[in-house]
Amino acid sequence: MNTLILGLIAALCWGFHDICVRFLSQKVPISAAIFTVLLTGLIFHSGLTVISGEFLALPMQAVWLSLGAGVFFVVATYGLYYAFQRGPVRLVAPLIASYPILSITLATLQGQSVGLYQWVAVLAIVIGVAIVAMLSDTSADDTPSKGPTVFYALIAAVGFAGTFALGQSAAEISHEMPSTFVTRLLTVALVTAIILIGKQAFWPGKSALPWLIAMGIADGIALLSVLSAGRMANPEYAAVTSSMFGLITIVLAWLILKERMSATQWGGCLIAFCGVGYLTL
Repeated sequence: MNTLILGLIAALCWGFHDICVRFLSQKVPISAAIFTVLLTGLIFHSGLTVISGEFLALPMQAVWLSLGAGVFFVVATYGLYYAFQRGPVRLVAPLIASYPILSITLATLQGQSVGLYQWVAVLAIVIGVAIVAMLSDTSADDTPSKGPTVFYALIAAVGFAGTFALGQSAAEISHEMPSTFVTRLLTVALVTAIILIGKQAFWPGKSALPWLIAMGIADGIALLSVLSAGRMANPEYAAVTSSMFGLITIVLAWLILKERMSATQWGGCLIAFCGVGYLTL
């Protein structure tokens, strides 16, 4: 399995996660939703570790990298939830989906070989996602001021890029299962501390719990998929293709909820998948 496939698996899982958020964001406190999703992801990952028997000691460098990835993942999660809560989608989704540009830039700074046409392919993916997202938004214009929304979205983009860069580096020098466990454990600990300090809600309500658990499992699969790419060639491509989660969300809405998609949106899908196709060459 190559990095692009891992990225697409992550995109599908995060697409499912986001389509669930569309139903729950107005009914469940953000703190409770984040805590439940991340705790479920930790439990899910712990179960996989027990089943696989991969109880491997991590070198100290991998531990620090995994802890850093955990901090960035908390930043990314809060940024994403607050950005989408404020909206509109046409503004938020393209900004968050721009994190592959940061991922490729970091990979270049670390000595990875990224050619001109590979950069073009990355930009095609980002542009394709942006086209689909911008044309899918039907929210009214009476949304909150755009300044904080842009800030949260960009914070999420930086958070995802940092999570993947540090997490993949940890997996490269050790193994993805224990390193991702460390990342997950710190993430839940930090979110718990934030909720306690802010005196926010932990309990999402009985009706939302099954959906949040499913979202947590999907999130667990997605993060593990992207970080597992650290042991493969061109791990940054997993981060690139995972950014298509916004596009996947809208396609799932078309497939499952029978929401309409315009010809231009299908064109955006084609542009994005052409970018992915080029990277497979």
